[in-house]
Amino acid sequence: MSHAAVLGADHRVRLLQGSEELFAALVADMDTATSDIQFETYIFDCTGTGAAIAEALVRAAERGVRVHLVVDGVGTGSLPGPWPERFQAAGVQMQVYSPVGTLGLLLPHRWRRLHRKLCVVDGCVLFCGGINVLDDLHDPNHGVLEAPRFDFAVRAEGRLVEQADEAMQHVWWRLKAVRDARRHRLADALRDLRAAARARRAQQDADDAGPRMRAALVLRDNLRNRSRIERAYRRAIANARHEIIIANAYFVPGGKLRRALVLAARRGVRVRLLLQGRYEYFMQYHAARPVYGALLKAGVEIHEYSPSFLHAKVAVVDALGEHPWATVGSSNLDPLSLLLAREANVVIEDAGFAADLRERLVHAMEHAGQRMDPRAYAERPWRQRALDRIAFAIMRAALWVTGNRY
Repeated sequence: MSHAAVLGADHRVRLLQGSEELFAALVADMDTATSDIQFETYIFDCTGTGAAIAEALVRAAERGVRVHLVVDGVGTGSLPGPWPERFQAAGVQMQVYSPVGTLGLLLPHRWRRLHRKLCVVDGCVLFCGGINVLDDLHDPNHGVLEAPRFDFAVRAEGRLVEQADEAMQHVWWRLKAVRDARRHRLADALRDLRAAARARRAQQDADDAGPRMRAALVLRDNLRNRSRIERAYRRAIANARHEIIIANAYFVPGGKLRRALVLAARRGVRVRLLLQGRYEYFMQYHAARPVYGALLKAGVEIHEYSPSFLHAKVAVVDALGEHPWATVGSSNLDPLSLLLAREANVVIEDAGFAADLRERLVHAMEHAGQRMDPRAYAERPWRQRALDRIAFAIMRAALWVTGNRY
C-alpha cells in the first residue's frame, strides 16, 4: 500500500488534542464494546485522569469483553496496586513488552521498544497517536505540570482499523508464545506462534489488497517495515510546494531527512518546525541542537514550545494547497523511533483535516512558541556547545553499537 494512499468515502478520521479529548472518546467507545478491546501503549499511568482508562478496561472485561493490554517494559513496567489485582479479578489480560531484566538497558537489544499508542475497539474503531495513558497535567519525572502537555491523536473508522487490529494481534501472540516457552509450555508456545503467523499473513494481505484510500496506517517495526514512516515523511517533504509544518518532541533527524528539509526550504517552501523548548532529558535536549545549524542557514524556521512539554509527533504539508498531506502518530524524528522502536502513524490526505491540524499548530507557534534566532544560536555559550556535542557523540556511539547508520 502506498504511503500517500488516498482516503476513501468509507473512512472517517477525527483529530483529538490532548488526553482530555482522547480519554473521553476512548472511554465512550470502550463502554459500548461488545466483543474485544486491544490496547497498546508505551506508558500506562493511572495517576489522575489516567485512571479513567483503567476503569473502562475493567468495566469492559467484567461484562465479558476480551481485553488485551500490552505495555512497554521501560515506559510502564509493573503497575502499582491495586490495579494488577483489579485487572486479574476482572479478566483484563495484560502483557509487558520486553521487560528490562537484571541488566536493564545495558544490553543494546533492550533498546527496541514498543512506543506506539494504539487501541482497537470491536474491530471497528481505531485510536492512534502520540498520547500515552498519562494525565496531561502529570509527569512521572517532573510531577505536576503548569500547563497541559501538547499532543495529538486520531479516532478513525474504515479499513485501516483492520490493519491495526491484525498488527496488534501479531504482537500479542508473539509475546504470549515467548512467555509460554519460558514456562516450558512448548505446546502452548507453538500454538501461539501459529496464531502470530496467521496475524502476520493477514496483515500482509491487508497491506497489499483493496482500493486506494485517503488514509493509511503506516507501521514501523524491525522486520519488513523498517523505514516506512521515514519514507512517508521524505516523500511528502519532496512533494511539498508551499508549506511544511512539523511538530515533534524529540527531533534529531538523520542525514536524508535533514537534506530533504533543506532542499525544500531552498526551493521556496516555507518550512516551520515546532520543537521542544523545555529541558526534559539531557539527550533529548542537547543531542538535537547540533542539527539546527544547517536548517537555520537554509531558512527553516524553528519555534520552541515552552508552556509545557511538547509531546506531539505530527506534520502537515500544503494544507491550503491542492494536495494536502498530514500525519499523526507515535513516531518521533529521532534514531530511537526511526531505527529501533515499534511505531504507528496515520497518514491523511484530506483538506479539512489538514486545515484543522495546521490551524492548531500555527496557533501554538504564534502564541506559545518562541522563534529561534539564527545569530543567537550561532553565538550560544561554549558550555552549551560542548554539552550539545557530547550528547550528539553519545547518540552516534550508541547507534554504532546497534549496527545502525543514520
